[in-house]
Amino acid sequence: MRGRVGVFIDRDGTLNEEVGYVNHPDRLRLLPRSAEAVRLLNEAGLAAVLVTNQSGVARGYFPEKLVQALNAKVERFLAAEGARLDAIYYCPHHPEVGPPEYRIDCDCRKPRTGMLDRGARELGLDLGRSYMVGDSLRDVECAQNAGALAILVLTGYGKGELEYHPKRDRVIPDHTAADLLDAAAWIVARERAKEN
Repeated sequence: MRGRVGVFIDRDGTLNEEVGYVNHPDRLRLLPRSAEAVRLLNEAGLAAVLVTNQSGVARGYFPEKLVQALNAKVERFLAAEGARLDAIYYCPHHPEVGPPEYRIDCDCRKPRTGMLDRGARELGLDLGRSYMVGDSLRDVECAQNAGALAILVLTGYGKGELEYHPKRDRVIPDHTAADLLDAAAWIVARERAKEN
């Protein structure tokens, strides 16, 4: 039996505004149309999974409990709009800086696939049929490393990554979307077309 289709969503710059390191709950604001995007995925029966690198913890910019509080705030924002995430995973590590418990060359820091692998295991997802949506080529690489389809959104760092990143000619997304809602609409249309 094949696993369910999942949509892995980057947080900063994709779901909420990119403001650098979000070091206080007041700085977290969803991007316009993000809740609508997640609700569309929910209604289509696709798993919506947040996956976010949060190396600010390892770098000493903020405690891990702030990441948890921010993720809880995201869930409240989404719930107020009738949307929900199936799971949230974050990586607080950095391979070169921070105290020993966070200075780890881990498998969860994107572009490695640890968070996607965990989501697949815990939620019964088929990575080969799933998607990764993000605003950086690191997200695109993560999707490719996991065997998922990669969608680059032009919010956050996306536009600059697409036009100026040194890897832009080697790391090519499967699809480019204006924002998370455009990405979700493309995914849902693609999944419906496969059913016919």
